[in-house]
Amino acid sequence: MSSSRSETDATKNKDAVNSDTTSDPLRPSDHVDGDDTITQPRLGLVGWLRWGWRQLTSMRTALILLLVLAIAAIPGSIFPQRMADPNGVTQWQRDNPDLFPVLDALKLFDVYLSPWFSAIYLLLFASLVGCVIPRIKHHAKALRARPPRTPARLQRLEDYRAVVRDPSGPGIQSDAEAAASASIDVATKQLKALGYRVERYDRGRTFSVSAERGYWRETGNLLFHLALVGVLVTVGIGGGFSYTGQRVLVEGETFANTLVDYDSMNRGRFVGDDALAPYSMRLDSFDVSYQPFGEPGSGQAGDFSANMTVQEKGDERTGAVKVNEPLAVADDDVFLLGNGYAPTVTVRDPDGEVVFTNSTPFLPQDNNMTSLGVLKIPDGLAEQVGLVGFFYPTTGILESGAFFSAYGDLTNPTLTLDVYTGDLGINDGVPRSVYVLDTTGMTKLTGRTTDVESIELTPGETAELPNGLGSVTFDDESPAGATDASESVKRFASLQIHRDDSGPWVLGFALLALAGLMIALFVPRRRVWVKATADGGAVNLEYAALARGEDPTLAGAVDDLVAGHARLLDAAGGTIARESQDDADPSTEQQPPASDSPKVD
Repeated sequence: MSSSRSETDATKNKDAVNSDTTSDPLRPSDHVDGDDTITQPRLGLVGWLRWGWRQLTSMRTALILLLVLAIAAIPGSIFPQRMADPNGVTQWQRDNPDLFPVLDALKLFDVYLSPWFSAIYLLLFASLVGCVIPRIKHHAKALRARPPRTPARLQRLEDYRAVVRDPSGPGIQSDAEAAASASIDVATKQLKALGYRVERYDRGRTFSVSAERGYWRETGNLLFHLALVGVLVTVGIGGGFSYTGQRVLVEGETFANTLVDYDSMNRGRFVGDDALAPYSMRLDSFDVSYQPFGEPGSGQAGDFSANMTVQEKGDERTGAVKVNEPLAVADDDVFLLGNGYAPTVTVRDPDGEVVFTNSTPFLPQDNNMTSLGVLKIPDGLAEQVGLVGFFYPTTGILESGAFFSAYGDLTNPTLTLDVYTGDLGINDGVPRSVYVLDTTGMTKLTGRTTDVESIELTPGETAELPNGLGSVTFDDESPAGATDASESVKRFASLQIHRDDSGPWVLGFALLALAGLMIALFVPRRRVWVKATADGGAVNLEYAALARGEDPTLAGAVDDLVAGHARLLDAAGGTIARESQDDADPSTEQQPPASDSPKVD
């Protein structure tokens, strides 16, 4: 029969060998090529969707997405964001006119509102939800399950101890079995007191208790992930009800909390026109202290304080906005973003009629408050006029004759102006920044590249505009009787008004995530077994423990369990400790077959 079977196999192999390979000396004569007719079943649309969902909801994918989200947030800290620092975006555009359109198209100035950041955010949310829900089901099932049966060979475990005790009464078999059972009763109570879930397993003359604890570890892990989901949901939904607006206030100006009074506004999709709380604020003064000359850190600014008068619900109160100390008004928080000088400039036509007067914020360019500003006069003169000015609080002169500011405070302020005439571009319907003058198509009348020097003014001085256009005056804002220039120029404060009701929720979920992480890190997952065997007239006690993961304190926990059990047994009576254990070796006891040993999870 075996010969016939061999012949059949040989015939099959011979028929399967390709004629091209029979002559190949590198292949054995009985080599059989694979059957190309066997193909895997097609997954189809549902199969591919199921496969994609499993990949997305794996923990590895969630960790990768979390890392990608952190990397994607980096540009938000490198580039100024329109929502938080619109003036910084304007300055960046002015400094990098060629690169700005490319980066703006990539939404690097609106990172957290960009489609690519939102896509990562939503994928992470879906991955966490799909990952956590199955783990919750599995964990709930594990919580309802009984502790595993006691392994037959506890000595196989690394953390193993053995003790022999003698019954306190006559050494008969019934006394030994009763003593063994009683010792397990004591161990059961002891383990319960230590916070273990216990289950009693008895078999013949062998009595044992199986205990486990540490399910809080997985609970903390799930709590951490659920808290992350809560943060994502709260930020996502709360962002729809939050808004952030910016307003630059010059000393003496008043701001009303209405949409038309903001310089810029970013609001969530659920914020309506009537969602703003009714109140108003007036900037009474802006105080800043500088380190005096001759002292360490001379010229550096110290404390900033925007002193405000707030009117809310018919009540008037005063308050201050400082760095990292926002002012709470209604449900809004008012933050201080920046500050600077706002020189008051008055322009008159040739007949002496005032056509423009305003305190215009000049943006600081360095730590000594050298500031740049733009004034636009669209009407009232023979042509549209634009003035680009530099303001120097404490004027110094270089060897080249160029001005610079040597100190941030007002000592001897100077204002220089370059005059441009032509189309200001404000009548073509295209939004223009008040801090930028587009000189395309305009004619420069003073300053470099012209034959006329820039206009130089100190507070109270007046100069004539070129081509007989009129005159310009740098107004002195000093109080009557003042003898120095410390108050001759107004200051401005750049304020951010922010409302986000999701803040307390985000904080709560963040604390919950931290608590879950601490539980997952510091709660050990352990299983402990205590077995008592009546061996003749003695009671053989075995102790063993197994940890899920690294647990350097496990050996000490077993020693404490043995010592504590011995004290409880001595107090309960029924058994006494044997002085020498050399005559009793529990490892020599008859063990059941290996196939009867329950699997240790």
